[in-house]
Amino acid sequence: MTQQGKPAPKKVAPKKSEPEEAVAPVEQIERNSSLIRRFLPVAILIAVMATVFGTGLHEYLSLKQLALHLEELRSFIESNHFAAIGIYILLYIAIAALSIPGGLIVTVAGGLLFGWFIGTLATVIGATIGATLLFLIARSSLGEPLRERAGPWLSQFQQGFEQDAFNYLLFLRLVPAFPFWLVNLAPAFLGVKLWTYITTTFIGIIPGTLAFAYTGYGLESVIRSQKQAYENCITEKGSEAGCSFTLEASSLVTKEIIIAFILLSVMALLPVLIKRLRNKRNQA
Repeated sequence: MTQQGKPAPKKVAPKKSEPEEAVAPVEQIERNSSLIRRFLPVAILIAVMATVFGTGLHEYLSLKQLALHLEELRSFIESNHFAAIGIYILLYIAIAALSIPGGLIVTVAGGLLFGWFIGTLATVIGATIGATLLFLIARSSLGEPLRERAGPWLSQFQQGFEQDAFNYLLFLRLVPAFPFWLVNLAPAFLGVKLWTYITTTFIGIIPGTLAFAYTGYGLESVIRSQKQAYENCITEKGSEAGCSFTLEASSLVTKEIIIAFILLSVMALLPVLIKRLRNKRNQA
């Protein structure tokens, strides 16, 4: 009781602050979950790639397998035309996203099975979607950490690349010397915008796709004759030993096609060269 007869106010004990040790585990959990979200897509991608190559599924992407199963494929497409096109697009998405060798064979098969126009269109759509998926996974999982650790030299290179990203990417798509998987990944580390990447991929792969799809469109008689010779050899020898399917994918890449690609790639770089010449003249 106070002197006035009123009860003394109760003293409220101050709240104890949470120890810093209790906050640290929460931050660590959030950091771990962030790392899992970042690297889970690339881990799944690597696991699927390992499964494909470990089981040998990629070995079925060959002209020999196409020739041996040509009649079955023709029959399925005639009965399920639109479903077959959808399956083909999904197959090409997987090939591009997983960087599976055999894209050239599948492109030729698309022209052979669906005709040069539908084969080209389906291939370009599937390859663009698959390449974009790989680009997004690489950019989100590896692109930012790599740019942070690479230092200023990558930033300088990135700035120069961004000034003419469209023409540079178009050049890389048109030149057959650069592997498709490498051109899919490199822009992810250079901060290329998604729409620029999609546009240059779609446009840049049209010439090559059209060339090989059209090659496949006129290849049926050659494949049938090679298949017949291969089967006759097996019949004579009683086994596959000593019998080979002689039509190779490398034989489809002719000198004329390579020259055409080089000319197209030079045309893609012309705007960049003209722009630099103008800048030098202005500076002079």
